[in-house]
Amino acid sequence: MAVDAKAVKELREKTGAGMLDCKKALEEANGDLTKAVELLREKGLSAAANKAGRIATEGVVESYIHAGGRIGVIVEINCETDFVAKTDQFKEFARDIAMHIAALSPLYVRREEVPSDAIEKEREILKAQALNEGKPEKIVEKMVEGRIGKYYEEYCLLEQSFVKDPDKTISQLLNEKISTIGENISIRRFVRYELGEGLEKKVDNFVEEVMSQVKK
Repeated sequence: MAVDAKAVKELREKTGAGMLDCKKALEEANGDLTKAVELLREKGLSAAANKAGRIATEGVVESYIHAGGRIGVIVEINCETDFVAKTDQFKEFARDIAMHIAALSPLYVRREEVPSDAIEKEREILKAQALNEGKPEKIVEKMVEGRIGKYYEEYCLLEQSFVKDPDKTISQLLNEKISTIGENISIRRFVRYELGEGLEKKVDNFVEEVMSQVKK
């Protein structure tokens, strides 16, 4: 059967397995994502999935303060052992995640955290927009679901493109670290503060500013 590219991408993000292996697993599972994950695990190809059930209670609480103290981020990232938590590789990963949050302002770690009422409200707005654009009602629902996917990509940390490497998502970066380090790693929670948040102020391009600091 033909395999949807989005399904391959989602399976790769869930498991960290190679693109071709994900495609073959989905074909064998007739498009069933859950079954495809199981097939990859059975074949030992899902490094991230093999570790996903392991308890991760160690880790770090990393902070990032943007130049001048205008933006501050605190993020908790967990791993399985204190030994890994103290490694430079793990600390660098935590630092990158905190910096990314400062630059791209996600609201949630994962899509499951988005309140259902927020999604329903977004659906109503997107449906009205599509109808106002003159789109036929029979295709409006598909358009809305596609745009909801964009909403998740914009506001959910794991689905955002990594600010230092836009060709990969944070989820893909996380799975790479799980595979490389050999422990389950979880981005648990974060808070982001912006100076004067909620007050009227001029708009700045914080992505460019944060990246300029990283490149120095």
